[in-house]
Order: sequence, then C-alpha cells, then structure tokens
Amino acid sequence: MIMHKQDSFNPDYVVHPGEVLEEILEARGMQKGEFAKRCGLSAKTVSQIINKKHPVTPGTSLQLERTLGLSADIWNGLDSKYRLHLARQLEVNEKSSVIEWASKFPLSQLKKRNIVTETRDKWEAALQLFHFFSVSSVITWDEVYGSIPVSYRKTSAYESSTHSVLAWLRIAEIEAEDIETDSYDRRLFKRSLEKIRKLTTTEPEVFEPRMKDLCRKSGVAVVFVSELPKTRLCGATRWLANNKALLVLSLRYKSDDQFWFSFFHEAGHILLHDKTRVFIDEVEKNKNILEEEANKYAQDMLVPEEAYSDFIEADNFYKSSIIKFAESINIAPGIVVGMLQHEGHIPYKWHNGLKQKFILKE
Repeated sequence: MIMHKQDSFNPDYVVHPGEVLEEILEARGMQKGEFAKRCGLSAKTVSQIINKKHPVTPGTSLQLERTLGLSADIWNGLDSKYRLHLARQLEVNEKSSVIEWASKFPLSQLKKRNIVTETRDKWEAALQLFHFFSVSSVITWDEVYGSIPVSYRKTSAYESSTHSVLAWLRIAEIEAEDIETDSYDRRLFKRSLEKIRKLTTTEPEVFEPRMKDLCRKSGVAVVFVSELPKTRLCGATRWLANNKALLVLSLRYKSDDQFWFSFFHEAGHILLHDKTRVFIDEVEKNKNILEEEANKYAQDMLVPEEAYSDFIEADNFYKSSIIKFAESINIAPGIVVGMLQHEGHIPYKWHNGLKQKFILKE
C-alpha cells in the first residue's frame, strides 16, 4: 500500500489554514474542484476555506489529513492559532477604543468623588467606568446611555460634554436607587408640590427633608448633585421605572430664586411630559415647546399669573413693595426679585439682598 508521507509543518507566524491548503494544491498541481471531490467537501466550502471565510473544523481536519497526508492536528492547530490571533487583535483594537471612550469622561473629578479610584492604568479606569454605569462594554453603554432620548438645552456659546452630562446623570441615578419611593401618583404629586411651594419661605434645614419626603411619597426621588466640568446644568428629570421618577438639581446658582424655579421646572416635566424622555436642562434655555411649557408651569406655580400681572401694572418695585407682595402670595421675596430681573423690570443688581443663598453639601 502506498502512503503519503506525514509532513511536519510548524510555522513561526500566524496564517490561515486556507493559505496552506492553497499552496499545497498549487504545489501538487491539483485543481480545487478535483480536490473537493477527493476530500468529500463541496467546491464552495473549499473556496471559502481558501478565502478565509470558513473555519477548519475537527471533522474537516480529518478529511484534509486523509486526502493530503498532513496531520489533522496541524490543520486544527493552524485554525486554532489563527482564531486566537484574531481574538487578540480584536481585544487590542477594543482596548484602544475603550480607553479612548473613557478619556472623554472627567476622570479627575470622578476620582475626587470616589467613582474611579486613583490609578494611572487607563484600562483599569475604563473598567471602573463600566462598573459605575453597570454596563459590560462601550457597545452596551451606547445602547443604554447613548440612545437616551435627551431633550437637552445646549448653549451655542459653551462646549458641553455629553459624557460629563451622562456621568452626572448616572451619579443621580445611583443616589436615587437608594430612595424607596411609593408608586408614582400624579394627583398626590400635584398636591405635594402645592405644599412644597409654601416651604419657599423656610430655611434649607426645614424645607429639604420635607420636600424630599413629600416627593418620595408621590413616587419621585429628589436628589442634589453638583455639576461636573463642561455641564452647566440646572437640573434634570427621567423615569427610572414606570412608577418612579428622578428629579435632580445641581444648585449651580446658589440663590433661592434659581433653586425653586429649577425645582418646579423639573416637576413640570414630570407632570406634563412623556415618560420615555429625559430632560436635561442647561443654563441657557432653548425655545423648545416642552421647555416653555415647563417654564410656564414653574412661573404660574410660584407666582400666580393674575396677581403677578396686577403687581407689574402697579409699577412699584421698591424693596418694601416686593416684600409686601411676596407675603401676600406666601412666597419667598427672592423669587419675586428673580422674576422681575429675568423679565427686565428691574436691573440684575437690584434687591439681591432679598435672595437667600444655599450651599450644596454632598
């Protein structure tokens, strides 16, 4: 019986077994169609192996061994090494893109907040970001956060970082996870907001726990998170579940007029708008119908439109008049000052002493 000699082939570089098969066939002067018949493979499969589009399975390795005399272990080894090489290349490429993705976040600030530990290893920092966002890869991060339908007030005069904004939002989400709310009740939330409005004349140590508790019982988790670099945020809202909403404020401005307007603006989004949307409200406001609706809700909630119109018509914006008007509608005078300044009825330097200043302690 005539036997083919078992060849020894151990390349010191990675090649696809299809390249080796093509070289052997050329050296033996065997046509691919003839080889396919002898080997028991279809001509299409042989062509795909040669063109690196089809793996060499253990069964195929045995067919190649019997037809060409080259050990099945060698064919398996070639295919295995090639696929391992591809996997390593994929990891290298992915690692590079992951590190690039991580570099877009404000890592130094996230380290200060103990979200990312002190490390010079960029890959390790990226892995910590995956844990922070509760995702397994950049692809899944894009699916969860990159596709968020954000209604985002952007200012053309300032470069905002979407990655910083979403990191800020994620911090708020994590804080809200620890707040056990009752199921969202729209009517109860509206009644709670009326009670919270009356708290504007009180100090933070009085209103903060009370407003948070009223919202919690209405199905809304309220958290305060200071800004990250390149965000310029006032507040945001999103639904964490069908029966639980998140309302987050940054306290970018420390005055009570800005604080309360932002709070009721975000509350307006929860009451008035689609649960599938995320509203991230920056300093500069767009002429967006949804934002205008939230603005109108906040304005009317804080200062009733009819009473405010009468006050404006009287055209008396002295300090004593503002205080008297604020007392008549049971609202903090600083809120009235802020509205008058914003609408151009008085200069921004007038009556700022009537505003309260708040400090965010995280």
